[in-house]
Amino acid sequence: MAPSRTQPDLSFLLDRTSHVLRTRMTAALAEIGLTARMHCVLVHALEEERTQIQLAELGDMDKTTMVVTVDALEKAGLAERRPSSTDRRARVIAVTERGAEVARTSQEIVDRVHREALEALPEEERKVFLRALEHLVTGHLALPAEGPQPVRRARQRAN
Repeated sequence: MAPSRTQPDLSFLLDRTSHVLRTRMTAALAEIGLTARMHCVLVHALEEERTQIQLAELGDMDKTTMVVTVDALEKAGLAERRPSSTDRRARVIAVTERGAEVARTSQEIVDRVHREALEALPEEERKVFLRALEHLVTGHLALPAEGPQPVRRARQRAN
């Protein structure tokens, strides 16, 4: 007989909503030929001059995923690898003019997907919900726990 639960299954609730939100984001961005990772790289590269390693850290990507993502952006004419203006040894990801236009469109899409998700909540609960999540992300759940084996993230289906 299964033990009775004494607390809501927070892991399931957060995992499920995160998964569904990612699928909606993936579908929405696919309409303009982007992935969420491509959007992330474009937006962060537009903020300031950043290396591939810095962008990978911001987007929580490993080296291989980052290389594949930048390769796809270059192939689409949205970004390119260039020497840094401040460090001759470093290379940065520069967004092309067309890439900046696509980034503006993709940000509108991302904002729409997030707005639609929040609009599913009663208006008076939206700010409370966001504030509670921000408290968790900056407080108790700010850093992953160290364990004997790394916890794998949920695998994303390739399109």
